[in-house]
Amino acid sequence: MHVFDTSFVIKIFPLVLKYLTVTFKMSFLAFIVGILVSLVIVLIVDLKIPILKTFCKIYISFFRGTPLAAQLFFIYFGLIQLIPSLTKLEAYQASVIVIGLNSSAYFAESLRGAISSVDKGQVEASIAFGMTYTQMMRRIVLPQAIRVAIPPFTNTFADIIKGTSLAFTIGVTEIMAVAQSEAAASYKYLEAFTCVILVYWIINLAIVFIQGKLEDKLSKLY
Repeated sequence: MHVFDTSFVIKIFPLVLKYLTVTFKMSFLAFIVGILVSLVIVLIVDLKIPILKTFCKIYISFFRGTPLAAQLFFIYFGLIQLIPSLTKLEAYQASVIVIGLNSSAYFAESLRGAISSVDKGQVEASIAFGMTYTQMMRRIVLPQAIRVAIPPFTNTFADIIKGTSLAFTIGVTEIMAVAQSEAAASYKYLEAFTCVILVYWIINLAIVFIQGKLEDKLSKLY
């Protein structure tokens, strides 16, 4: 009967934490990609730009309707056959791009819903005062929409961090890859992945805590 080896967990814990910087860096880069792409999507949909609006809806449907792991394999291994220049794309870069694009579909839906929650009277008043569309979005709509979007945004960011665990499947060395390597060498899979589970769980609890603080702060501002 296998006995849980606590000393092994203590031994590999610093190693897992060492590669946590890779996970965080990937997550933040993917977050930036996701936010920027989602802003473009939301503006296209809001402005009802022909053809591009339809493309954005298909884009959102694709990334929300298919597994992240399949997207990683499809883009990193599959598209290379159609676009030879992608052979220069490293696994780390591919992971950031794919996870970022995946999250952008969720960010876009959350932001679109948040924008819809802004009082239409304020939008009409902004136009009546002679504001351009850009000024209206920057000064009136987006500041209010972001407050509403914070809960789903933080949830999506938590999903991004968890999603980086799939990057090891295409060769990125992060905490999942380290745990897999250590487990394979010692056959202590339970201990290795218990360590990883605890790390992800603690990160998620920290995100929930930060989310609560942000919501409290914003509720006092508005």
